[in-house]
Amino acid sequence: MIYCCEEHIDMALDDSVDNSEQPPIMDKLSAEKQLSTTCEYCPKSAIYIVSN
Repeated sequence: MIYCCEEHIDMALDDSVDNSEQPPIMDKLSAEKQLSTTCEYCPKSAIYIVSN
């Protein structure tokens, strides 16, 4: 699972496909989780979770 902000969603989708060679699933985080989770590519709050 990759947590990311709006700016880095493309990178997260690419990384997910590169690692698993499967189409990724992209979901929005709940407002509660957005407050406590940071993007894996920068210090901003994560908005999306990308998984397979």
